[in-house]
Amino acid sequence: MGLADIHVHTIYSYDGTASLSAVLNRAKQIGLDVIAITDHDEIAGALKAMEMAPMYGVEVIPGIEITTAEGDLLAYFITEKVDAGLSLVETVLRVRALGGVCIAAHPMAGGMGMKSLSARSILKALRNPAVAETLIGIETYNATALDKMSNHYARILANRLNITQVGNSDAHVVEALGLGATEFEGNSAADLLSALKNGKTRIRKQKEWSAFRILGSWGMRYIESALVRRGTAVRA
Repeated sequence: MGLADIHVHTIYSYDGTASLSAVLNRAKQIGLDVIAITDHDEIAGALKAMEMAPMYGVEVIPGIEITTAEGDLLAYFITEKVDAGLSLVETVLRVRALGGVCIAAHPMAGGMGMKSLSARSILKALRNPAVAETLIGIETYNATALDKMSNHYARILANRLNITQVGNSDAHVVEALGLGATEFEGNSAADLLSALKNGKTRIRKQKEWSAFRILGSWGMRYIESALVRRGTAVRA
């Protein structure tokens, strides 16, 4: 079985704290086969990580966490930015035009400024056949969501829709990488894509962090990474 964490933030996100090299090294250490770098409305870190990945023996999927007008959306297998602020339908269709696929990130989750898609928005968007072919999954386990009940509600929604379910860390600090992950047959990004399209995934959970640990670790790492974030050097 392959293991993937496909919701990971780096220093290229406004709220990320981990360097690309730290993320890739951690992914190798904990046995991840595939990761997706999904910085907020930014693709540069993901593209750089793809170049670096062979040195670490980990495959990187280029991705973005796009801020749609209705909430956050994970987009994969694209190498260009998609404008923030568009409707969910328009965003998914733009990702489709770029050859990518989408997963709803932490739907219905609240707290700490999270911008999450509602069940209503997802259901409405999926009425569009092209959207339904591209929005292929729901993140039903987000390991670092402060709103733990949202995972439960997301799972209910996914079961109702009979749509692929994934687990991710949504790591904003390197230590959180892999706390939530997705198992799939094979070990490559191509194998993962096939599993996502065919609903052949399984969620793996590690011991959950408390809200205090999630916020505390992020706050400490955010302060430590402030100078790097403000610098003009390549953030790797």
